[in-house]
Amino acid sequence: MRGSVDGLASSAPLGPTLPAVFADDDLAQRFVAGLDEVLAPILNVLDCIDTYFAPALAPTDFVRWLGGWVGAETDGTETDGGADGSGGDRAGAEARLRAAVAAAAYLHRVRGTRDGLAEAVRLAFGAEPEITESGAAAWSGRPLGPVPGEPRPRLHVRLRLPHPTPADAYRLDALVAAARPAHMPYTVQVTAAERNPER
Repeated sequence: MRGSVDGLASSAPLGPTLPAVFADDDLAQRFVAGLDEVLAPILNVLDCIDTYFAPALAPTDFVRWLGGWVGAETDGTETDGGADGSGGDRAGAEARLRAAVAAAAYLHRVRGTRDGLAEAVRLAFGAEPEITESGAAAWSGRPLGPVPGEPRPRLHVRLRLPHPTPADAYRLDALVAAARPAHMPYTVQVTAAERNPER
């Protein structure tokens, strides 16, 4: 969260605003200089407050907090780095976090639809899911036409990842449970992406 920043100068130093009797008082000037150091990060945030509500520009920790505020589909692991802890995928994970927060309002509008589910998975994992479902829509010029779709509802989401882990299946299950239509039973599957041999 926001805190003190070493060497950050205040945009509104208190020393020059003191009454003339304290202008040459060394103790008073040093005292308010200490207050300037404490207040400088607060004034810096207030000067840049509009960027804190733009997911592309806000500090990463604030973007994560903002994601909870707008109900973005994240699980908190988007900025942890690579699976080996080296931070190999940190930039990509942070970009996915920022994209998920920026798309939260749109995802709330399409929640429970195939497009909404596909977009939520795409934002969380950076990969295109394969979604199969039992629903369908059709029209007929005659009454009492056949009912489209299958009689039993079902939803299956398959995701192909370059390096899948058991945690990915858990994350996908939690994401689909939150973004699917509430009445729809579902299954998920995470598999390794097929690699094209180098020529």
